[in-house]
Amino acid sequence: MSAVETTLVVIKPDAVHRRLVGHVIQRFEQRGLQIRAMKMLHLSEADARELYSVHEGKEFYEPLVAFATSGPVVAMMLSGPHAIDVVRDMMGPTFGPEAPAGSIRGDFGLSRRFNIVHSSDSAESLACEMPVFFSESDVLDYAMPDDAWLAPPEERAP
Repeated sequence: MSAVETTLVVIKPDAVHRRLVGHVIQRFEQRGLQIRAMKMLHLSEADARELYSVHEGKEFYEPLVAFATSGPVVAMMLSGPHAIDVVRDMMGPTFGPEAPAGSIRGDFGLSRRFNIVHSSDSAESLACEMPVFFSESDVLDYAMPDDAWLAPPEERAP
C-alpha cells in the first residue's frame, strides 16, 4: 500500500532572490504532489533558530540562521504517496556541487551554503518544523482530479 504523507518544504532566500520559486513549485506539482498550504514570509531569527534547532552548536548553525533570515522564503505543505522521501530525493544532496543533475539542488545550486530548499526529513521533524510556519487549520484537505492517475486504487490511502 502507498503511504500518503505530508511534508514541509521551504524555498529559501537564495531561490526567491534568483526568481526560482515557480520552477521549484512546478517540479513538485509535476511529480504529482499536492500543495495543501503555502505562504511567503520573512523568517524571524527566533523562528529560524527553532527550525534549525537540531543543528544548534554546530559550526554552520549561526551562518545558517543568518542565511534563513536574509530574505523572504516560501513555505509549503505538500502531500502525496511517500511525500517525505519523494521530496528529499527530488531535492538531492544538501550541497549543490555534490547534487546530481536533475535534482533541484543539482540543477539550481552551486553553493554549499545557499542550497535552494529545505524539507522535513521525517514525520518527527515535520511535527517540530510545521508549527514554525503553519497551524493545523492552515493545511487544506481537498481532492485532486488527477489522483486516479498517480496510483492505482489498491495503492491509495483509504
